Amino acid sequence: MLRDEVAKALKIVQDGGIILYPTDTIWGIGCDATNTDAIKRIYQLKQRDEAKSMIILLDTENRLESYIKEVPPIAYELIEFAENPLTLVMPGAKNISPAIINEDGSVAIRVARHDFCQQLIQRLRKPLVSTSANISGRPSPQNFNQVDPGIIDGVDYVVDLEQHNTELKKPSTIMRLQPDGRFEFIRR
Repeated sequence: MLRDEVAKALKIVQDGGIILYPTDTIWGIGCDATNTDAIKRIYQLKQRDEAKSMIILLDTENRLESYIKEVPPIAYELIEFAENPLTLVMPGAKNISPAIINEDGSVAIRVARHDFCQQLIQRLRKPLVSTSANISGRPSPQNFNQVDPGIIDGVDYVVDLEQHNTELKKPSTIMRLQPDGRFEFIRR
C-alpha cells in the first residue's frame, strides 16, 4: 500500500502536478520544489499571497547543504534533538524554484520523519513543497476530515493513506536560524 501510494504520487509530482498528502504534522499540499509552475498552482489553490512562503521537506538532514549555501552547524543538532517536528528558516537558499524562496533569500526547511514523505522525496531526488491543506487565512486542518473540499478537488492526486486517522495534529515548530547560529522562534 505505502509503496503503491509513493509510486502514484511520484508520477504526479514528476509530471508537474500537485498532491494532497499526510505528513508528520498536518495534511499538506505539495509539489516538486524546483517546479515554479506547480508552486504557483499551489498559491492559487490556497488563495495565498506569493510573498508568504511555504516549507520544503527533505528526507534527511544530509541534504541541507544541497539547498542552503551555508548551513549553521547548530542546525544539525536542532534537527537531531527536536522532540517535535521542527522547521528551520535559513538564509542562502539555492537549487530550488525562486517562487519558494523568501524575499530575503531564505527558505523554510523541515526534515520529514514520516515514511510516505521520506520515500517520496528519496525517489523524487528533490525537495517536496509542503504547505498546510487549507485556504489561506482559514484554520489548518488537524486531520483529513477537516480538509476543505475545494482543496481536495483542486489537487491532481489525494494520497490514499491515513485518511481515516482522526488524531488531531498540529503544525511544526518554526525557528529562524542565522549563519552564526543565532535563532528565534517564529511559531512554537
